[in-house]
Amino acid sequence: MAVNFHLDSLDKRILTILTKNARIPYLEVARNCNVSGAAIHQRINRMFEQKAILGSELKLNPKGLGYLTCAFVGVRVNLTKQTTHEDVFQKIKAIPEVVECHHITGKYSLLLKIFTRNNEHLKQILVEKIQSIIEITSTETFISLEEGFTRQLPVER
Repeated sequence: MAVNFHLDSLDKRILTILTKNARIPYLEVARNCNVSGAAIHQRINRMFEQKAILGSELKLNPKGLGYLTCAFVGVRVNLTKQTTHEDVFQKIKAIPEVVECHHITGKYSLLLKIFTRNNEHLKQILVEKIQSIIEITSTETFISLEEGFTRQLPVER
């Protein structure tokens, strides 16, 4: 987001509505905000341009697709003179079960979020795909027993 971009009260109201239901028609948002549909459209386009909104997406349910195990993996990386963090990142990005990769501080270089069908599949991904990357020196895996919640950031009022 641009440093000097400011969300006014209408922008915040629009975002609050959209974070609850991204599929709501703009005309319904306009009715809820007592403004025209064109005003909503312009505001949303401006927020996209300013990177306050990154996009909208269909959210898949991993369990509904048969991915019953969620794990977080701390990854230690030891680069050679011929490799960079970007090289390692691209190798990890090629693994479809890895849905998030964060560069972090602390004893790990990366933190991965992985969905697998079961623990056996998780072991396969760890051993055959992640730990086989030569620059990865060690991993530590944390299996999620249950997701407590996930949410969007609150829109400041």
